[in-house]
Order: sequence, then C-alpha cells, then structure tokens
Amino acid sequence: MEAARVIALVAATITTGLSAGLFYAYACSVMPGLRTTEDRTFIDVMQRINVAILNGWFLVGFVGALVCTAVAVALHLPSDGHDVLPAAVAALVCYTATLAVTRKINIPLNDALAAAGEPGRIPEPAAVRERFEARWVHWNIARALLCTAALGCLCWALVLHGNASG
Repeated sequence: MEAARVIALVAATITTGLSAGLFYAYACSVMPGLRTTEDRTFIDVMQRINVAILNGWFLVGFVGALVCTAVAVALHLPSDGHDVLPAAVAALVCYTATLAVTRKINIPLNDALAAAGEPGRIPEPAAVRERFEARWVHWNIARALLCTAALGCLCWALVLHGNASG
C-alpha cells in the first residue's frame, strides 16, 4: 500500500505539473507573444494550436492529473493515510476546478474560434478575435493559478507523506 501511495502522489504531481506548465506557458509567453500579431494571424495560429494540442501526450498530462490525483486521494482514505488526505483532496478540488473552467469557458471559446472558419475568409477577423482573446486569456490565467495551487498541494502532500513515513 505504501509504495502505491507514493507512486500515485508522484504521478499526480508530475502530471499536474505538466498541466500547470502548459497553462503558465500560455499565460506568460504564447498569448503575450501573439498579442501584437495581425488579427488573421492570431486566429490562424490559435486555430492550429487548438487542433495540434489534442494528442495523446497532452491527454496523458491533462487527464492523467485528474486520475492520478483521484487515485492518490483514494489510497490515502484509510486511517493511516489521513495526514496526507487534506492536501490531496485540496489538490483534487483545485484540479477539478481547472477542468471545469476548461470545459465551461476555454473549450467553447476554442470551438467558436474554429467555427469562424478559415482566417483568410473571415469577413471581420477583429470581431472574431475580440470575442475570443481577452476572455480566453483571463480564464487561462485562472486555470494556471488553480492548477499551480493543485501542484503546490500535491508537493505538500509528498512532504507530509515523507514526514509520516520517516
């Protein structure tokens, strides 16, 4: 049981870190880098990124963080794992909130951007960008903060686990 707990916590920490890093990279470099691009270029790049990101490697981190954190929580439910449980549950709550923001806000914005069509044929690209960019950026920052909080909770859970076993 002890080894499974450690493996679950480490896997949850790594996969959550991958997701937090992704949201952080968007917040600190991708979106600021695109801020000064022409509207059609912005739309084209974001449409391409939104297609390219849907791959197995992305899903390992994105879905893996939820699964591994849930497994870590379940493995710490027995009474001898209760020291770690609050931090693990907090991580699960923060990561679940990250997924909720993604599902309710960022994905629909991505879908609307895709539905706008080929950038070269969009009659008013500035309007399309205006409906997308500021809101997407705002909520991506929220995802970055939530996911980073989940990562911090998992790091703390590892510390607590080490203190409990040593």
